[in-house]
Amino acid sequence: MRIEQNKRRKTLSTLGIFLMAMSVISFLLFYLIVMVSQKSYTYIDPDTLHLVQADPIEEGTPTAIVTTSMGEIRVVLYPDEAPETVAQFIRLAKAGAYDGTYVFEAKNDVYFAAGAGDKTGALAKGVTDAFEHVPRETHQDLWPFRGALCALETEASSSFFERLFQSQAHTTGSRFMLLGSVDFTDEEFLTQFREASGSEVLADAFIERGGVPNFSQQLTVFGQTYAGLEVVDAICAAPLLEMENVGGYTPPKEDILIESVVISSYGEEDAALNELP
Repeated sequence: MRIEQNKRRKTLSTLGIFLMAMSVISFLLFYLIVMVSQKSYTYIDPDTLHLVQADPIEEGTPTAIVTTSMGEIRVVLYPDEAPETVAQFIRLAKAGAYDGTYVFEAKNDVYFAAGAGDKTGALAKGVTDAFEHVPRETHQDLWPFRGALCALETEASSSFFERLFQSQAHTTGSRFMLLGSVDFTDEEFLTQFREASGSEVLADAFIERGGVPNFSQQLTVFGQTYAGLEVVDAICAAPLLEMENVGGYTPPKEDILIESVVISSYGEEDAALNELP
């Protein structure tokens, strides 16, 4: 009888040690997942915030001249802050991938999306799925101001733990967006915006330049329009089809084309055209 009790105690003791060990391992795994998930966040330090889009554009900086059927848009590119996105955009532009492509969506003066092969948002001719998996490159010094050039998101991973810890991996592709602006004239909105911004410098920049604060650190910003802002606004405000098409987009009623994208560098002519504050 006593032998049986001793065996039972040993079994319970072994089980207890096992359960304790599993608890420790589970905690360590949980802690590791949390730590890894933190790497996906873009932390904004107001003390080190430097608004690259407010800097004077240096001569020789890479640019893109986007000729549309509604006018010309000139954009400065940011290879230091968004290297992979800029490299792909330049590669596709030089290959003529954007020539004759479509604006396939616009939203309430806020943005338009372009670079598609047709109005359904399909990939442009010669652009394969291999171009649609560039990691999203957010940066604390680049923001969705009016005229910002952004990469269109193509995919976000969605496993349980990634969603739980907001550590989803986002990718972008060949198509791009140019941003208009929300309305910054409402006093109540301005008060709430300043309180929520966390940075007086950033809030002032949005109010002065316009933009879409809700997109902050949600998109890869890889360029900034410095000439042709009125063209960006006009395309963003174009009348749209009332129903979504088979691609799920609401394109302009009348076709708006990206006739060409030419890669250049900033020079004297650009300085004379620069519309930025």
